[in-house]
Amino acid sequence: MTRAPLRENAKRSVMIAGHRTSVSLEAEFWTALQEIAQARGQSVQALIGAIDSERGARNLSSAIRVFVLGAFRDERAPSERPLADRAGIGQGVQETGGGMSEA
Repeated sequence: MTRAPLRENAKRSVMIAGHRTSVSLEAEFWTALQEIAQARGQSVQALIGAIDSERGARNLSSAIRVFVLGAFRDERAPSERPLADRAGIGQGVQETGGGMSEA
């Protein structure tokens, strides 16, 4: 089984509560974050600030990834294909017994 090449993280600088910090995320997460912010009528920076205020002890990059995952799970209508199908996640997962299946 060949694996897709790892994608490099994109580091961006944001202002949170008056302090500048940098956040490193994969390009796909930046794109998803922009889509979510636009749908909510807010800036990416404002959305990151809201995520930051709710993240607890989790690091900011991880908190953003978990937020994006949750947002896409929440928006999925029952008639839509699962997120895993849309994202190509879980394809070719090995089942116990040696068979291959799409998850």
